[in-house]
Amino acid sequence: MARRKMVAGNWKMNGSRDANANLVHDVVFDSKRYPDIDVVVCPPAVYVESVGAGLNGSSVQLGGQNLSEQEKPGAYTGEIHGGMLKDIGCSYVLVGHSERRALYGETDALVARKFKTAQLCGLQPILCVGETLEEREAGQTEAVLARQLAAVLEAAGVEAFKNAIVAYEPVWAIGTGRTASAEQAQAAHAFLRGQLAAANAKIANSTRILYGGSVKADNAASLFANADVDGGLIGGASLKAAEFLAICAAAQSLCQ
Repeated sequence: MARRKMVAGNWKMNGSRDANANLVHDVVFDSKRYPDIDVVVCPPAVYVESVGAGLNGSSVQLGGQNLSEQEKPGAYTGEIHGGMLKDIGCSYVLVGHSERRALYGETDALVARKFKTAQLCGLQPILCVGETLEEREAGQTEAVLARQLAAVLEAAGVEAFKNAIVAYEPVWAIGTGRTASAEQAQAAHAFLRGQLAAANAKIANSTRILYGGSVKADNAASLFANADVDGGLIGGASLKAAEFLAICAAAQSLCQ
């Protein structure tokens, strides 16, 4: 069975109540045109509940951008427990996004803890992995991806990937306007799937791997058409309804 395509929008630290309402309205209104893909939006934490209310009754799903690694709520001022995200309607949560790793020092071990905690709280983690420009130019792409994925495999086991998404996001292509070529994206995705297959081929074949890195309407179809690219994790383009929906349309077109 073919893996179902997914398009997930990461709004990062953007939005307002009015802007979000307009964006949600447009996405929800159009989403019925894409019945064969999963569409997810991940707004900033303070807007998750209001965005979720706007999605109510639609097929568009809700995700968080981050969560605490702590398994139980408690005295962790400023943190967000996974159970809280679940309580207000989230089904997914981003884990290990490159900005969390680079700007806030999240290590592979911490990302692995967050991955496990997300699943304990009933959320499906979208595990982000990817190399910097320096690492790619040094020929270290596969070593970096293997290390990042191995940390989670060692902590959670391959069985955990029955209920997880992987997102390959080359750091050099995020917010830069540069995009991995279709061939580069496919090579990285195939490598990641191979790493999973070494542990369990059946799970590897069913795990969705998204591409994230300056995906736009004009390159989405060529990226998503690759055998191991199962959709996209969309940054800036997810803040523009027309652009985001055109990306959704590209994914939908490959399902027919």
